[in-house]
Amino acid sequence: MSSATTPIDATKPSIARVYDAFLNGTDNYEVDREVVRGVKKAAPEAGDLAIENRAFLIRVCRFLASQTGITQYLDCGSGLPTAENTHQVVQRVDPGARVVYVDNDPLVLAQSRALLDGNEDAVIVAEDIFEPEGLLGNELVRSHLDWDRPIALLQMGTLHHYNGEDTRTRRDIMRAYLDALPPGSYVAISHFLDPEDEYSATARKMEDMFLHSMMGSGVFSTRAELEELFNGLDMVQPGLVRCADWWPDGPQLKPLNAAQRCIAGGVAHKP
Repeated sequence: MSSATTPIDATKPSIARVYDAFLNGTDNYEVDREVVRGVKKAAPEAGDLAIENRAFLIRVCRFLASQTGITQYLDCGSGLPTAENTHQVVQRVDPGARVVYVDNDPLVLAQSRALLDGNEDAVIVAEDIFEPEGLLGNELVRSHLDWDRPIALLQMGTLHHYNGEDTRTRRDIMRAYLDALPPGSYVAISHFLDPEDEYSATARKMEDMFLHSMMGSGVFSTRAELEELFNGLDMVQPGLVRCADWWPDGPQLKPLNAAQRCIAGGVAHKP
């Protein structure tokens, strides 16, 4: 989809609206809340998948803006605007940081354009993030970012919603992005995790509820499968870990629940 005028379909769940429902937002419909209720049957704490994903995004953006010298961000599948979006985090550290959001949900596009009105350094474009060649060729993506300088690519909670593995794998998609990134760039990914331990059964139950809901996507992958998405880049410490364990804001006093153990993330550097 590349048109911002595509009507909103309230009869089918939207990935962005389902995440909004998980976060107890208001920009969702009954069909989206039905997906949430189904997944929570498998794991009552499933809402923490979205919460941990958002918290990971915020910590990663803060790290990138304050520690790496990165001033440009390509946020794929940005979702509905919520508290602490990418541009707000990085522009607090560097007011001149430039951000390109990408999504193809009409509600996301409309709300994001309203939020970004007047911010010359942050824009949103309508593209399919699973078609990197088209996205990378987008005129606004090419012009708003300087592709001769390092860029931070964010794929937060996106790749597990790709359903086209029979024709092109998630690793293939990431390879196309990574090949296009200038040297010195960073890549951040978060993804549903099958922890391959006593929580695997819960992960697969949540996966089954996602895949057999009207949304029809939400794959849980093993650590080895997720490591392949970084295609051999240099991982930033502590590497690929549960999102809750990636440089938390403080000590973890409460034990992690099943959902918190089933989403992982990492940041990598392209030499």
